Order: sequence, then structure tokens, then C-alpha cells
Amino acid sequence: MTGTVYKSTGSWYTVKTLNGKIYECRIKGKFRLQGIKSTNPIAVGDQVEFELETKNNSETGVINRIEERKNYIVRKSVNLSKQTHIIASNIDQVFLLVTIDNPPTFTSFIDRFLVTAEAYSIKTILLFNKIDAYDSETLLEVKYMASIYSKIGYQCIEISAKTGQNIEKVKGLMVGKVSMFAGHSGVGKSTLVNAIEPSLDLKTKAISEQHMQGQHTTTFAEMFDLSFDAKIIDTPGIKGFGVVDMEKEEVGDYFPEFFALKQNCKFNNCLHLKEPKCAIKEALENDEVSYSRYRSYLQILEGEDEHYRTDNWDEIQ
Repeated sequence: MTGTVYKSTGSWYTVKTLNGKIYECRIKGKFRLQGIKSTNPIAVGDQVEFELETKNNSETGVINRIEERKNYIVRKSVNLSKQTHIIASNIDQVFLLVTIDNPPTFTSFIDRFLVTAEAYSIKTILLFNKIDAYDSETLLEVKYMASIYSKIGYQCIEISAKTGQNIEKVKGLMVGKVSMFAGHSGVGKSTLVNAIEPSLDLKTKAISEQHMQGQHTTTFAEMFDLSFDAKIIDTPGIKGFGVVDMEKEEVGDYFPEFFALKQNCKFNNCLHLKEPKCAIKEALENDEVSYSRYRSYLQILEGEDEHYRTDNWDEIQ
């Protein structure tokens, strides 16, 4: 039998067949012996083959094959830095939720996510949520941040999951597609999903005032069928986003504005650091490339975490 993985709880997988029947399945041990470095060899969105087994009067299945994925999005495992964690697979698009505060979403996190999505050819749309709660100064910050990303080709939408602002616009983009919703804990993913499809009634939690961070309301990624010919993958809140298995020479290719300019660099293998006649650095000096984006590029290139601030900026000038 074949089906799609709708939920993963680590040891069991909820699989839905084409005729709509749902089975709880486990995996054979050999999956962990095939050189898969991921903490989760099977992810939500995977197409799988499984065999039924009858045990204790309840039907369960054993997954014996994963179909080839058209794409997937992956990050470093939180606890096991040498391993990776596949968040979801076979995705048509990702909506990355961004909040300026309560909790804050920094450009370094956004850029790491976008670079990974670009590497796996996954379209990303930025949703600036909680627009109803911001004062005029914060709204200007939203406009400025959105301008950075819209300028380089990313669609940016200001929304309010609470008041419903632009929710219909988001729904229109979702029709006929598998959409993944991602972002920090507390940015309003579950509230947004409930606004899009109230019948799902996903759990939501308030922001922790002490740490200004969201509390995890989604423990495992899960796919849902919606009432308007769309599928959604709701994911756990992501605190950090480690870029995986990327050579230094290719990092710049996943920054669209860098890729568009790199043919103008003097050297074909330019890393846009100290090399002479670098088109990216020239564009940076002319305010044609965002400083925050270039800083994120340096962080990824040097293998540092999101909160790293380079001390060798003067050396790169």
C-alpha cells in the first residue's frame, strides 16, 4: 500500500492513503542503517510504501520504502549538531512568519531559512504577522524589513491572524498546493492556521513575558487537509536555524541578489571577502545590497551561529 505521511511522532507515523484511510505505521530498523544522517529518516510529506500488520486487534503498518522526494527542508539537529533534521518534504511553498517583537525575528534567522529554501528550490513567502499590534514606529520597521526582501524578489505580506487582515490573500496563494508554515515559537503560526481553517482549532499559547519568546504549542510537524483544496504543514517553533552541508563557494548562489551580480566579479571563484573588484562589495558600498544580508552571508560562510557579529568587518572593506 502507498500513502502520504501526515504526522511523525518520532517512532510512529500517521499515513493517509489515496482513498482517505489512515494507518499508524512504524519503520523497519534497516532505515537507520542506510547511512541516513538525519534524526528522522521519514518526514511529514513523504510518499511511502507500507505493509499492514494485524496486532492486538488493531491495524498498523510497517513502512518499507520512501519514494524519491521532489524537495525537502532541513536544518541542523538541535541536540546533535552533526546530524540533521528534515522538517518536511515535497513542499510547494513555505510561509515564513516574521514578527518585529513579541517575539523578535532577526534578519539572520530569516536569511538562513531563505538560503536553505533556495538550496532546495522551495518558494518562500514572508508573512509579517501581528501587524495590528504595532505602533507607528514599529510599522516603519516592518516596511523597511519587507523592502529588503521584496527588492530581491521575495513576496512579503503584512497580515494579522487576529483581525484577519490579508488572510484571504494568503488562502488564495495556498489553493492546490502543499504549504508549510514556519517561524519562531510565538509568531502566531497556530493562530494563523486557525484563522485560515477555524475547524482545525489548533492549540495556541501566550508569549512568555519573562523571555519574550513563544512557548512551543506544536510538538511535531503535521499535515492537514483544508476545505478549499489546499494542504498545510504546521511545524514546531524553530529557535535557531543551522545551515547544512553547503560549500563556501556555493553559499552566495543562494542569495539571489549576489547570484545576479557575481558574473561581474573579477574572479570566477570570488567569495566576496577581500578579493579586488568584487561586484557584491561594490554594490554593498553603493547601498545596492543590504548590509544585513551581507552580514548574514559572512556568518554562514564562517560557520557561526545566528547571533554572531563579525569583528573583522574592517578587514573585509
